[in-house]
Amino acid sequence: MEETGVISGVSVSHVDATVDEIEAACRDDVRTTLADLLARDGVEEAFVIQTCNRVEAYVVTERPALGAAALADFAPDVRDGAVVTLDHEESLRHLMRVAAGLESLVLGEDQILGQLRRAEAEARAVDGIGTMLEDALRKAVHVGERARTETKINEGAVSLGSAAVRLAETETAVEGSTALVVGAGEMGTLAARALDSANVERLLVANRTVPHAEHVAAEVDTDATAVALDAAAAAASEADVVVTATSSAGYVLDREALAAAGETVLIDIAQPRDVDPAADDIPGVVVRDIDALETVTAETRERRRSETDVVEAMIDDELARLLDAYKRKRADDAISAMYESADAVKRREVRTALSKLDAQGEMTDEQRETVEALADALVGQLLAAPTKSLRDAAADDDWTTIQTAMQLFDPKFGDGATFEAAPFDSGERPDDEDAPPHVLRQYSDD
Repeated sequence: MEETGVISGVSVSHVDATVDEIEAACRDDVRTTLADLLARDGVEEAFVIQTCNRVEAYVVTERPALGAAALADFAPDVRDGAVVTLDHEESLRHLMRVAAGLESLVLGEDQILGQLRRAEAEARAVDGIGTMLEDALRKAVHVGERARTETKINEGAVSLGSAAVRLAETETAVEGSTALVVGAGEMGTLAARALDSANVERLLVANRTVPHAEHVAAEVDTDATAVALDAAAAAASEADVVVTATSSAGYVLDREALAAAGETVLIDIAQPRDVDPAADDIPGVVVRDIDALETVTAETRERRRSETDVVEAMIDDELARLLDAYKRKRADDAISAMYESADAVKRREVRTALSKLDAQGEMTDEQRETVEALADALVGQLLAAPTKSLRDAAADDDWTTIQTAMQLFDPKFGDGATFEAAPFDSGERPDDEDAPPHVLRQYSDD
């Protein structure tokens, strides 16, 4: 695939959006969303990532306007101020910031790297990843890994799971309590470990697939029991603290299910939400969601702020390298097309010349080599200047020049393709001083 596209992105995250708005932007089936984006006009690649505090989509198109159009209705039910649109360079920088944990609710958290990899796998499953996004995501993950090995951005890492437990501690005594974790995925596992570290007396783990819940229960030292997801409401009535983190499309615990829960603090870190917000009106029941986590993550963010500048400088450096690599690839595509076209003409003309010379007397191998070397030298000399111009155009972001070159130096030209008159104002023969040599050659052969 030629490196001639640009990346466009759109983000709905905790930075500008509420939990309700993030929920409104969520999709039940990411692969279907990816397939829909790939079917849109001009979209060559697509990538979508959904986590508990962000929903983002990226597409690759030939022109920025096509990318903006493809993403225009990505979050139609979210207010304008909560939807952030990203151009090519902004998309690349943002992906690096996300991977480094700078855009996370818990600054520097590690889980985002695994989430990015899983989202890439989903996109690959529907052929959504091409060379542009592959390079962008590879660089983003590289930056994320560097940030965590070369800085202290994740020192004493606080996950969303542990942040949820800290939030619960502001509402009730967690130590010595009975706790319930709903969901046995990555976040549920982290929450279970955090509750174990907080010295709860008893832990219940509810999950749709009970063996997964049993696996989480076996990981902790606390007395832990696995139950089925449909038993979560009953388990909540036994628990003092509940942390929910499933991927269910609807509420796992609605208001009716919690009516008899008694004194219970529920921390919902799922997206979409697992707990009906209306349950907060039940006497004795306290419901907190991701928006409330800001209060307990502020301290971590402040403590790691000095490392943020180091990571930002790292991103600046890696972004510059990636942009330079994209520019070189774009110029190389055009240069390759130019040389391929010239080589096709050279082979044809050398073949014709050698045939005519052979008709006058058979040539020696040395004479043939001399003719071919002359042709190679002429091509090299003639294309040296335009090669430099194309590299300069890429460095200056002059994609119009590069696209024009791609059209002019059509690799199929040497195979007898008809020249397209589009680069000129009319289909008339161009003046000698305005046209590339092979264009004049094509007209003279007519």
